[in-house]
Amino acid sequence: MGILDKLFGGEGGSAAPTYSYVKIHPSVDTGVKPATPGFSGGTLKCNCASDPVVVVVEAQTAHNHVCGCTKCWKPDGAIFSQIAVVARDKVGVKENADKLEIVDPSAAIQRHACKGCGVHMYGRIENTGHPFYGLDFVHTELSPQSGWSPAEFAAFVSSIIESGVDPSRMEAIRGRLKELGLEPYDCLSPPLMDAIATHVAKQSGALN
Repeated sequence: MGILDKLFGGEGGSAAPTYSYVKIHPSVDTGVKPATPGFSGGTLKCNCASDPVVVVVEAQTAHNHVCGCTKCWKPDGAIFSQIAVVARDKVGVKENADKLEIVDPSAAIQRHACKGCGVHMYGRIENTGHPFYGLDFVHTELSPQSGWSPAEFAAFVSSIIESGVDPSRMEAIRGRLKELGLEPYDCLSPPLMDAIATHVAKQSGALN
């Protein structure tokens, strides 16, 4: 069977193409798992073999998505990160907080990473004027618990080119994202972009 047969379903080429060979992120490559009803949080652990940083998240996350930006932490071999948000008052460091450092103090999101393994444990916005102030950004893949909110969309898809992904791969990557039910955007999802615009409009007085 040739490559066209594999992509278009064999004889006649009438079946829709499949992009299952494209790897996005280990948490979604075999399908997006649904949230567990009533799930109320868990712990996140860095990748250190000894004395790992442990973060407690005392709530279900929201707006989980795969992200192609160059700032978010990605596991080895992944071209996207997976990131979700949760109220900052539901996030706390339980063990080995002394191993954390801020990756880029000038960034809007203060990403707290383990100095041992480099994993980002949580990102926090300290600017009270930011549209997403009050939300922390977390990687639920670091949790031994299952049941977290599933990935819902793909953000900043074009940015993976800045990470070194060949532009010729983009059609297949977007095809795979759509197969997984993760609508690809080159910014954030419409609800989050609306939230940003609403915040800006209220700050400027265009909205009450």
